[in-house]
Amino acid sequence: MKKLDALKAMNPEDRKRAIGDFLMNNAMFIIIAVTIIYIWIRVPSFLSITSIINIINLTAAKLPIALGVGGCIILAGTDISAGRQVGLAACISAGLQLTVNKLFPGLGVMPIPVALLAVIVTGSIIGLVNGFCMAQFKVHPFIVTLSTQLIVYGVILMFLQLGTNGGQTLSGMSEGYRNFISGTLFTVGTAKVPMYVLYSVIITAIVWVIWNKTAFGKNMFAVGSNEDAANVSGVNVKKTIILVFIMAGILYAITGFIDAARIASVNATTGLNYEADAIAACVIGGISFVGGIGKVSGAIIGVLLLQVIFVGLNFLSVDANLLYIVKGLIILVACCIDMRKYLVRK
Repeated sequence: MKKLDALKAMNPEDRKRAIGDFLMNNAMFIIIAVTIIYIWIRVPSFLSITSIINIINLTAAKLPIALGVGGCIILAGTDISAGRQVGLAACISAGLQLTVNKLFPGLGVMPIPVALLAVIVTGSIIGLVNGFCMAQFKVHPFIVTLSTQLIVYGVILMFLQLGTNGGQTLSGMSEGYRNFISGTLFTVGTAKVPMYVLYSVIITAIVWVIWNKTAFGKNMFAVGSNEDAANVSGVNVKKTIILVFIMAGILYAITGFIDAARIASVNATTGLNYEADAIAACVIGGISFVGGIGKVSGAIIGVLLLQVIFVGLNFLSVDANLLYIVKGLIILVACCIDMRKYLVRK
């Protein structure tokens, strides 16, 4: 109300400029809102209870990787190896949970905590490598994560060649593992909310606490805002960068652990382009590439809106190939809007 009164009190020229700035700064949300309304009008079942629950489930599945990438973006960096790390974690999870194990003949189904620990350790190691190369050698995040993306993909291909598998898709995972991830948490009408939604909520709460209530979280935002100033003020910049990428690696690993059981089959393409979705969600949600700006709630909103758009386009029977164009346009437009906000503030 106060903003409306202030707008009315402006002279016509200032009012016009203020309205223009508002529309430009919120253009992405306006476009998405208009698109949602259009899809809903065309296909009323788009916003049915079943569809809404499906969108929530998809959001929960993709939220951990978005939070991991979000931390990297807050450091004014990025991580394009995220999707391949998810794929590797999914392969390892599936490989340790196969009822008939072609990768490791003679190895029975491993306990679920062992599989989870294995992927977390793997993600931590990759995150450590990424963070160390950036912190110690000042290599640009794009170059470092491009390198690890290729390395991890090679590891995935070699992993799938183990034993007698011959690079084939991994399926036939244990019922206990699938129930642990995709078992019913509760139902809304005929729509099922799986267990991994609860895990995603817990993970999101933990990340929120880390970002907002710990010295590490404050240091992360300080380094992203101004690395030199953070260093002068006593922040251990190298340690902070390394820890952010280790945390990201853990979140990617958990995403892969969930995906293997959620999809129930894993191959070399699992996780492909997941980083694009995560980056798009982050920039939609206001996590800025200029560094030091972002909220967990923004990542949640970004992932949710992105899944709404993708599900809506499927309802319209849009060519799946067009989704790549949509993702690219979302990232480009959102980054342009983000940079415009930065230049205006500057």
